[in-house]
Amino acid sequence: MPSYVVEAYVSSLEQRKLDDAAERARVAAVALAAEGRWIRFVRSTFLPTDEVGFLVFEADSAALVGELTERAAIDFERIIEAVE
Repeated sequence: MPSYVVEAYVSSLEQRKLDDAAERARVAAVALAAEGRWIRFVRSTFLPTDEVGFLVFEADSAALVGELTERAAIDFERIIEAVE
């Protein structure tokens, strides 16, 4: 299954903002999966020195991850396909 990373600006003083976004992503992924769509929230990572946060998903497509970010009201810079 393809992996995708959502990259978001997160001030070094606002790590909680990423934690909240990760929880909303988790809830939205469960809701989409209940609709028969294949998506799974994997993890979040915060790089405080770079002020960037990453949300990692396994999903059928980048478009589905984009739909999740809309449902979860997540502000982000880009969605990138990742190879693990």
